[in-house]
Amino acid sequence: MRALLGLSRKIDAFNTLIGRWLSWMIVVAVIISAGNAVIRKVFDMSSNSFLEAQWVLFSVVFLLCSPWTLLKNEHIRIDIINHTLPLKLRGWIDMIGHVFFLMPFAIILLWWSIPFFLVSYHQNEQSFSAGGLPQWPAKSLIMIACVLLIVQGISEIIKRAAMMAGVIPDSNVLQGSQHAAELEAERLVMHIGSDKPREQ
Repeated sequence: MRALLGLSRKIDAFNTLIGRWLSWMIVVAVIISAGNAVIRKVFDMSSNSFLEAQWVLFSVVFLLCSPWTLLKNEHIRIDIINHTLPLKLRGWIDMIGHVFFLMPFAIILLWWSIPFFLVSYHQNEQSFSAGGLPQWPAKSLIMIACVLLIVQGISEIIKRAAMMAGVIPDSNVLQGSQHAAELEAERLVMHIGSDKPREQ
């Protein structure tokens, strides 16, 4: 188990590094968007490559940062129900979700995304819009994201197994305390707001 946890830590560090660096692509996309708008208004010029670059950069963040999102447990779930369940049940839900839903989905998507990318690459597929970007680099993102997601899924399964065995602390305990703190903060904000004197 120690060797597997060591592997899990390396996977986590790798996907964290990728996620932190690639999240900056949002800033790049905003700069391109603003620059394109200024050039269009001031010089009455524009290019489809600017628009498509924004789409590709968003795809980079959405797809390649998804393993980091999984690592941080920031994916969408029904927290209002999940936090009311016993820790052991929540642990089993996480494990079943990773093994029977996340991993098969990522593997099947990877299986289909490889030929999807290769056909585009061999054809040197270009944008349908004049002055647009090549399409195959964007299509490669699906394949790369699936690989990273599968690797991170392995890390999550290792950690969940270690938590259920009592080798490492259960992350749901910390998340539960964070959720309780968020609820308390919301209650205080509402209380302070209700205490303000009403304007006549």
